[in-house]
This record gives sequence, C-alpha cells and structure tokens, in this order.
Amino acid sequence: MEMLGNRRLGVTQQQAWEALNDPETLKKCIPGCDKFELTGDNTYSVALAVKIGPVSAKFSGKVMLSDIVAPDGYKLTFEGQGGVAGFAKGASSVTLRPLADAVPAEAPADAAIAHEAEAASPPPVGCELDYTVQAQVGGKIAQLGQRLIDGAAKSTADDFFKRFEAEMQSRYGPPPAPVAEAVEAPAEKSGVMSGLMKKIGLGKKDDKDAPPTPGDAS
Repeated sequence: MEMLGNRRLGVTQQQAWEALNDPETLKKCIPGCDKFELTGDNTYSVALAVKIGPVSAKFSGKVMLSDIVAPDGYKLTFEGQGGVAGFAKGASSVTLRPLADAVPAEAPADAAIAHEAEAASPPPVGCELDYTVQAQVGGKIAQLGQRLIDGAAKSTADDFFKRFEAEMQSRYGPPPAPVAEAVEAPAEKSGVMSGLMKKIGLGKKDDKDAPPTPGDAS
C-alpha cells in the first residue's frame, strides 16, 4: 500500500512540529490509539485498535523516528502485530513548511502596487504538511483486497487530521482571518490614487469647475 497527501494546518510550523513530536498529542489524534509511549531514543511503543471491513484487531508494535530535521520533518518506520488478523510494517515521511513559502502570491505588474499590497496584507497564517506512507500487510487483513485497505487507510488519515486540527485550535485558538483588511485595501488604494491624479490635473473634476467644451452651445 502506498499513500501520499498534503494538508494545510492553521498553526505555525513550530507549533505543528512540537505537536507531532508529543506522544500525548499523537495518542489523542490517532484513531483507535490507546498507547503511544516513549521507550528509547526516538522509539515509541504503540497500541491501537484497527477495523478494516469485517476484520477487527488490536495491534501492538513500535514506531522509530529517523532523519530528524527540526522543525522541517522526519522519517519514521513502524511495525505491528495483530495476532490472527495479521501484521503491518512500513515507513513514512513527514515534511512541514511555512504556508507563505509554499503558496507564493503572484506579483502584480506594477512594482509600487505590489509593495503597497505587501505592506497592507499580512502573510498567510499556518503551514503545510506533506506526508507519504508505504506499508505492507499480511494475514487476514491482506485477504480483504487492496481497495478496502486503501479506503480504510485514507479514512484513518482524514480522521487523524480532523482530530489534529481540533486539538490545535483547542490549544492555540483559531487562526486569524485578515478578511476585512483585504476587502478595505482596494478602496483605500483607490482614494489615494484619485487624490494624486487630481493634484496633477488628471482626475475627474466637478461639473461646475470644468471648462466649457469647444462647440458647446452658449
């Protein structure tokens, strides 16, 4: 089984990194997990209940982190045994990056306007998480078919990120949404440009101040 995905998180890269390295947070967010304990150097003991189609089992195993580059990401390997239900083992990688770097804004044609827009609008709040998973399963679970296994894995990933986002909002509050500033900025910019054009004689003047157009009836 192979799976990869991308998620936008409403917390900073550092906050996400700390949470992804906190056993208690991971225990809360991993569906069916009732044990996630540090047992050695970057090694954790894990126990969780798994249900795929008609097969239910309680897996126990370990997770080992490697290639740790704080706060950018790490790789992990995992293995677990579920008795007669089978086994699972594999590897995963997790990468974090600031949202502003991941989604650069398109530069406007006018450099001066671009500078004004940068100053008026704060950078996006949050970060992006990329992940990949490669896993092998055996026993009864492997007999269920790839489609069912892939569907269960995707559902588990979706559930994890829903719980993770809820935990982050509970801990840090919802991310600020600078919508009002973005709406007000164009009107303000328009007023400044209009005033400047009037000063140099290019703006629209009141009808009573406008000189008569040649050819008008007197």
